[in-house]
Amino acid sequence: MPDDLLRFVSGPAPYSWWWLVLAAVLIVALMGCYAAIFAVTLPSGRLRTLPGVGPLHDKVLKERYARRIAGIDADFHAGRLTAAQAGEAVDHAVRSFLHQATGTRVQYMHVDDIAAGRLAGAAPLLADLGDLRFNAESSTDVARIGDRAQELVRTWS
Repeated sequence: MPDDLLRFVSGPAPYSWWWLVLAAVLIVALMGCYAAIFAVTLPSGRLRTLPGVGPLHDKVLKERYARRIAGIDADFHAGRLTAAQAGEAVDHAVRSFLHQATGTRVQYMHVDDIAAGRLAGAAPLLADLGDLRFNAESSTDVARIGDRAQELVRTWS
Protein backbone atom coordinates (compact mmCIF):
# COMPACT_ATOMS: atom_id res chain seq x y z
CA MET A 1 0.00 0.00 0.00
CA PRO A 2 1.51 3.27 -1.00
CA ASP A 3 2.19 5.89 1.66
CA ASP A 4 0.63 8.71 -0.31
CA LEU A 5 -2.90 7.46 0.55
CA LEU A 6 -2.36 8.06 4.28
CA ARG A 7 -3.01 11.75 3.79
CA PHE A 8 -6.72 10.91 3.20
CA VAL A 9 -7.05 9.10 6.53
CA SER A 10 -8.05 11.31 9.43
CA GLY A 11 -9.99 11.20 12.68
CA PRO A 12 -13.70 11.85 13.01
CA ALA A 13 -15.00 15.30 12.20
CA PRO A 14 -15.58 17.50 15.29
CA TYR A 15 -19.14 18.19 16.41
CA SER A 16 -20.73 21.40 15.25
CA TRP A 17 -21.51 23.94 17.97
CA TRP A 18 -25.13 23.98 16.70
CA TRP A 19 -25.68 20.62 18.39
CA LEU A 20 -24.87 22.20 21.75
CA VAL A 21 -27.28 25.05 21.09
CA LEU A 22 -30.00 22.61 20.01
CA ALA A 23 -29.49 20.49 23.13
CA ALA A 24 -29.74 23.57 25.39
CA VAL A 25 -32.93 24.75 23.65
CA LEU A 26 -34.50 21.30 23.96
CA ILE A 27 -33.64 21.09 27.66
CA VAL A 28 -35.16 24.53 28.33
CA ALA A 29 -38.29 23.57 26.32
CA LEU A 30 -38.62 20.34 28.30
CA MET A 31 -38.33 22.23 31.59
CA GLY A 32 -40.99 24.67 30.37
CA CYS A 33 -43.33 21.81 29.49
CA TYR A 34 -42.89 20.26 32.92
CA ALA A 35 -43.52 23.63 34.60
CA ALA A 36 -46.68 24.16 32.53
CA ILE A 37 -47.98 20.69 33.35
CA PHE A 38 -47.22 21.28 37.03
CA ALA A 39 -49.05 24.61 37.03
CA VAL A 40 -52.08 23.30 35.16
CA THR A 41 -52.55 20.17 37.25
CA LEU A 42 -51.86 21.75 40.63
CA PRO A 43 -55.04 22.15 42.67
CA SER A 44 -56.30 25.74 42.82
CA GLY A 45 -55.81 25.95 46.58
CA ARG A 46 -52.12 25.18 46.36
CA LEU A 47 -51.69 27.23 43.18
CA ARG A 48 -52.93 30.36 44.96
CA THR A 49 -50.24 29.97 47.63
CA LEU A 50 -47.34 30.11 45.16
CA PRO A 51 -45.59 33.49 45.31
CA GLY A 52 -46.55 35.76 42.44
CA VAL A 53 -49.09 33.30 41.06
CA GLY A 54 -51.97 33.89 43.50
CA PRO A 55 -53.12 37.33 42.29
CA LEU A 56 -52.69 36.32 38.66
CA HIS A 57 -54.67 33.12 39.24
CA ASP A 58 -57.50 35.06 40.90
CA LYS A 59 -57.63 37.57 38.05
CA VAL A 60 -57.69 34.91 35.34
CA LEU A 61 -60.27 32.85 37.23
CA LYS A 62 -62.60 35.81 37.74
CA GLU A 63 -62.30 36.91 34.13
CA ARG A 64 -62.92 33.40 32.78
CA TYR A 65 -66.08 32.83 34.82
CA ALA A 66 -67.38 36.36 34.21
CA ARG A 67 -67.04 35.76 30.45
CA ARG A 68 -68.80 32.40 30.79
CA ILE A 69 -71.72 34.01 32.64
CA ALA A 70 -71.86 36.85 30.11
CA GLY A 71 -72.09 34.27 27.31
CA ILE A 72 -74.96 32.50 29.08
CA ASP A 73 -76.70 35.84 29.58
CA ALA A 74 -76.25 36.68 25.90
CA ASP A 75 -77.66 33.29 24.89
CA PHE A 76 -80.71 33.89 27.09
CA HIS A 77 -81.33 37.36 25.67
CA ALA A 78 -80.95 35.99 22.14
CA GLY A 79 -83.61 33.38 22.87
CA ARG A 80 -81.35 30.33 22.63
CA LEU A 81 -81.96 29.42 26.29
CA THR A 82 -85.11 29.31 28.37
CA ALA A 83 -85.16 30.93 31.80
CA ALA A 84 -84.71 27.56 33.52
CA GLN A 85 -81.80 26.61 31.26
CA ALA A 86 -80.13 29.97 31.83
CA GLY A 87 -80.62 29.60 35.58
CA GLU A 88 -79.10 26.14 35.51
CA ALA A 89 -76.10 27.26 33.47
CA VAL A 90 -75.44 30.32 35.64
CA ASP A 91 -75.86 28.24 38.81
CA HIS A 92 -73.32 25.73 37.51
CA ALA A 93 -70.88 28.51 36.57
CA VAL A 94 -71.19 30.28 39.93
CA ARG A 95 -70.79 27.05 41.90
CA SER A 96 -67.79 26.04 39.80
CA PHE A 97 -66.22 29.45 40.35
CA LEU A 98 -66.75 29.25 44.10
CA HIS A 99 -65.20 25.79 44.15
CA GLN A 100 -62.16 27.00 42.21
CA ALA A 101 -61.83 30.20 44.23
CA THR A 102 -62.26 28.75 47.71
CA GLY A 103 -61.66 25.01 47.46
CA THR A 104 -65.05 24.31 49.04
CA ARG A 105 -67.05 21.71 47.11
CA VAL A 106 -70.01 24.01 46.57
CA GLN A 107 -71.45 21.82 43.81
CA TYR A 108 -72.63 19.34 46.45
CA MET A 109 -73.94 21.79 49.05
CA HIS A 110 -77.46 23.03 49.73
CA VAL A 111 -78.11 26.75 49.86
CA ASP A 112 -78.79 26.61 53.61
CA ASP A 113 -75.36 25.06 54.21
CA ILE A 114 -73.75 27.70 52.01
CA ALA A 115 -75.56 30.49 53.91
CA ALA A 116 -74.32 29.11 57.24
CA GLY A 117 -70.67 28.98 56.17
CA ARG A 118 -68.00 31.29 54.86
CA LEU A 119 -69.71 31.53 51.45
CA ALA A 120 -72.76 33.29 52.86
CA GLY A 121 -72.37 36.19 50.42
CA ALA A 122 -73.24 33.89 47.53
CA ALA A 123 -76.30 32.31 49.18
CA PRO A 124 -78.95 34.88 48.06
CA LEU A 125 -77.87 34.56 44.43
CA LEU A 126 -77.78 30.77 44.60
CA ALA A 127 -81.24 30.73 46.24
CA ASP A 128 -82.62 32.86 43.40
CA LEU A 129 -80.95 30.61 40.83
CA GLY A 130 -82.48 27.54 42.47
CA ASP A 131 -85.89 29.20 42.44
CA LEU A 132 -85.43 30.10 38.79
CA ARG A 133 -84.44 26.54 37.89
CA PHE A 134 -87.13 24.64 39.73
CA ASN A 135 -90.10 27.02 40.02
CA ALA A 136 -92.06 27.67 36.85
CA GLU A 137 -93.81 30.69 38.44
CA SER A 138 -90.60 32.22 39.78
CA SER A 139 -90.57 35.98 40.32
CA THR A 140 -86.79 36.15 39.87
CA ASP A 141 -85.72 38.74 37.31
CA VAL A 142 -83.98 36.61 34.70
CA ALA A 143 -82.61 39.62 32.85
CA ARG A 144 -80.82 40.79 36.00
CA ILE A 145 -79.54 37.40 37.24
CA GLY A 146 -76.56 37.37 34.84
CA ASP A 147 -75.46 40.82 36.01
CA ARG A 148 -75.74 39.77 39.65
CA ALA A 149 -73.71 36.64 39.02
CA GLN A 150 -71.00 38.57 37.16
CA GLU A 151 -70.88 41.11 39.97
CA LEU A 152 -70.47 38.31 42.53
CA VAL A 153 -67.65 36.72 40.52
CA ARG A 154 -65.79 39.98 39.88
CA THR A 155 -65.99 41.20 43.48
CA TRP A 156 -65.29 37.88 45.23
CA SER A 157 -62.32 38.00 47.56
